[in-house]
Amino acid sequence: MNEATFPEQKVVVLDFGAQYGQLIARRVRDLGVFSAIVPCDVTADELSAMNPSAIILSGGPASVYAEDAPKIDPGVLELGIPVLGFCYGQQIMAVTLGGSVGHTEKGEYGPAVIVRQGESALYGNTPAEQTVWMSHRDAVNRVPEGFVITAATDVCPVASMECADRKLFATQFHPEVRHSEYGNQLLSNFLFNICGLEATWTMDSIIEDSVAAIREQVGSDRVILGLSGGVDSSVVAALCARAIGKQLTCVFVNHGLLRKNEPEEVEEVFTKQFDVDFVHVHAEERYLKLLEGVCDPEAKRKIIGTQFWNEFFAVAKELEQDGRPVKFLAQGTIYPDIIESGARKTGGKASTIKSHHNLIPFPEGVHFDLIEPLDHFFKDEVRALGTALGLPDHIVHRQPFPGPGLAIRIIGAVDAEKLEILKNADAIVREELDAYNQKLFEETGERNSEHACWQYFAVLPDIKSVGVMGDERTYARPVILRAVESSDAMTADWAKLPYDVLAKVSGRIVAEVPGANRVCYDITSKPPATIEWE
Repeated sequence: MNEATFPEQKVVVLDFGAQYGQLIARRVRDLGVFSAIVPCDVTADELSAMNPSAIILSGGPASVYAEDAPKIDPGVLELGIPVLGFCYGQQIMAVTLGGSVGHTEKGEYGPAVIVRQGESALYGNTPAEQTVWMSHRDAVNRVPEGFVITAATDVCPVASMECADRKLFATQFHPEVRHSEYGNQLLSNFLFNICGLEATWTMDSIIEDSVAAIREQVGSDRVILGLSGGVDSSVVAALCARAIGKQLTCVFVNHGLLRKNEPEEVEEVFTKQFDVDFVHVHAEERYLKLLEGVCDPEAKRKIIGTQFWNEFFAVAKELEQDGRPVKFLAQGTIYPDIIESGARKTGGKASTIKSHHNLIPFPEGVHFDLIEPLDHFFKDEVRALGTALGLPDHIVHRQPFPGPGLAIRIIGAVDAEKLEILKNADAIVREELDAYNQKLFEETGERNSEHACWQYFAVLPDIKSVGVMGDERTYARPVILRAVESSDAMTADWAKLPYDVLAKVSGRIVAEVPGANRVCYDITSKPPATIEWE
């Protein structure tokens, strides 16, 4: 999805470096309205050209009076488009329009009780007193001309303000955070009552629009896709299959570093369920040879990534017809990749956090036109799309899995023996903790309830340990169990697994996995550790 194919109704979120910027966009989408995030320094003319139905100004970490504080084009507030500001968004609206901001006597961090003042379409019929989530020390101390104060706290005299005639609204608190008990209702009031929007952005409409866009872009040409077995590339494959059928060739490069049975599962889905050309490249031996003796994790990553493209482009070359190459490359790039990788689609205005594998340049002389139908979708939306398209749960809800696969869960050099040990141990870990999570789900009705495991896997360190099995001394490999609780992978805590679950995992591994004689449990949080080991 690119800007040209955005839905007619759309909300633009101006990002001032907010911790909750993506969360705002998600909350809007949850209400059935498409939203997109753009840098805060977008001009009024650029924003007008996007034809948004509404604008939301995010929070941000800076003081509005700091020398390098993010600013807003004053013309944005004069477009006649409804605007809603949160936290820094309220403050920048105030100073841009002639109000002022100062330090409060003390900061407000966490829950606070606001008291409404007068009637407001933003609040609607929500209670006169309600708990909201605050995170500030600066606050508006003088509202711009034409504005009225609509709520206050003991600390913050301008907890919200508005100029209803100009459809300008703002809150010092964060309605997008679930701790604001009526925050979702305020967003709903803004979108539907003030802006007059309709909740038309549904899964059916998303699929319909995406399929139509792919057909229009591709025409009669051919498309190639690197299928990893992960949810992103699988959903793109399913969308393209529905749109263009046999014009799509899915290339599955099997490097031998996937989890047990995954290659077979991927092939079964895309040969039996979808009418596409499927090419299974068996490159297991080539990868093992290239990785022989390589211990440095970054070197392993580079080898695996480079060889993937070598294998992929070799297939693409074979698919040429009468000297005419495949025109399009379909990729599973998703919205966080775009936001975090910054430069490519945000005009270079966003900070580059990571270099994503989907964003690497093509080799010299190689060119494809890109198809990226998921480039404005968040991960949970992609999963919902996968379910709606008929993908099985083991693909849709696949745990996060690194591109280099098990190569970076084997500490040190990779070889066939280590791979076999890790694949078998990891299969046991996943089987037992899948069952543990399912039991919690049945008890709580929540997929990620307290103490549920968000990610779990086995790690094989580059050591051996002494053991006793069958009255004989062994010198075999320990296996490390890693299981964490998290909601977004930004932070994570080690999972507080019951002793009986740990005992069962350990007992099965040493009994069923040749070459393993010990199980250790990693109880380090992120930070200071990471979830992965390499």
